Amino acid sequence: MHIHILGICGTFMGGVALLARGAGHRVTGCDANVYPPMSSQLEAQGVDLVEGYGADQVALAPDLYVVGNAISRGNPLLEEILDRNLPYVSGPQWLADNILRGRWVLGVAGTHGKTTTTSLLAWILEDAGLNPSFLVGGVPQNFAVSARLTDSPFFVIEADEYDTAFCDKRSKFVHYHPRTAILNNLEFDHADIFADLDAIETQFYHLVRTLPRQGLVVANGREASLKRVLARGCWTPVEWFDAADGWQAGEPEDDGRFEVSLAGKPVGRAQLELLGAHNRANALAALAAARHAGVPIDVGLEALSRFKGIKRRLEVRGTVRGVTVYDDFAHHPTAIAVTIAGLRKKVGDKRILAVLEPRSNTMKLGIMKAQLPDSLAAADQVFCYARNLGWDADEALAPIAAKAASFEDLDAMVAAIAAAAAPGDHVLVMSNGGFGGIHDKLLAALNDNGRP
Repeated sequence: MHIHILGICGTFMGGVALLARGAGHRVTGCDANVYPPMSSQLEAQGVDLVEGYGADQVALAPDLYVVGNAISRGNPLLEEILDRNLPYVSGPQWLADNILRGRWVLGVAGTHGKTTTTSLLAWILEDAGLNPSFLVGGVPQNFAVSARLTDSPFFVIEADEYDTAFCDKRSKFVHYHPRTAILNNLEFDHADIFADLDAIETQFYHLVRTLPRQGLVVANGREASLKRVLARGCWTPVEWFDAADGWQAGEPEDDGRFEVSLAGKPVGRAQLELLGAHNRANALAALAAARHAGVPIDVGLEALSRFKGIKRRLEVRGTVRGVTVYDDFAHHPTAIAVTIAGLRKKVGDKRILAVLEPRSNTMKLGIMKAQLPDSLAAADQVFCYARNLGWDADEALAPIAAKAASFEDLDAMVAAIAAAAAPGDHVLVMSNGGFGGIHDKLLAALNDNGRP
């Protein structure tokens, strides 16, 4: 079958393309901006890419169009597809019908930590010899790809609560029908499609209602929102993590190892390269889900020590003149705070220069601007990219005005960061997009500043 994917360079739709190629389909696709790294990954797999959404792409005559959720009414190619009554389907629906059906799906849902926990779970299954298929919203460094298809019955998927497509406003994850479901946490986000937290809780409840009796829910015991979801009705066994009667992680010792316990009884010790209590909680969730798939606890604990992390999660992009530049995907205030806390744990009292692009739809709407000062409080200096925001960044950051500055010109911001940075500093760049290539620009500026 020949499928043509609209919005193919997004992380999810690019993953769908790789899985379709792995299943033997001919795949082509288009996007508004065809650029690396996804374009390179797709082209290496034999996927032909088209720049833009021209209506003339119907001349490719695919058997089916797969439409990403970034595509809205008014898109010229989508309008042509609808006018001609050509066959189309959403990405999650295509995935459910053609890849996931008949497999043991392990889905990882939550406002934060989905990519890390999905990657950890896929790696534990891989290290245990179960050869899982997976689709991750990032690139786990143990695999170097965001998606793969194997002949294993196990499929690990990042289960996103964002809407499915222009024609289907349910959350993506309702299509996946997992047997094992991790509910990592649940906060208000995606203000462009959800009115409030209750609306998101309802989508999580729709997910829970699809789980089989012989399945397993692995849920965060610290989240009142998840307890409300499960209280609405759950027909599946539940294991809690970060809870006294469930899975718990102790504080790391001098050698970095920490104790793991289940129902108050020690079950072993683990070592994890990832920083922070939130990542230890992610690891607990992955251990519990892997055990449900048949991986003994001691095997899972050992696998954690060989996990290499994920690109764009406190990823070091380079060090110039003693200044280290990191890239991180954090964009929600909670994620920003825990990311800074994780880096602080690593660098101690050395200076952290936090560089933020409020790029998500929720942040652009200003829904969470009041939470930004607290989330950035542990940084020594703050640089905010304020272009195309619908709110005043300086006003929002007024509580930390002594150490914060906003910029509408990217080059001016790069120059200011490079001028402020000193040997020993750590520059933490946070965005859920490409941020205009700021990492390379900043490394180059730091290098230029050091020239005589």
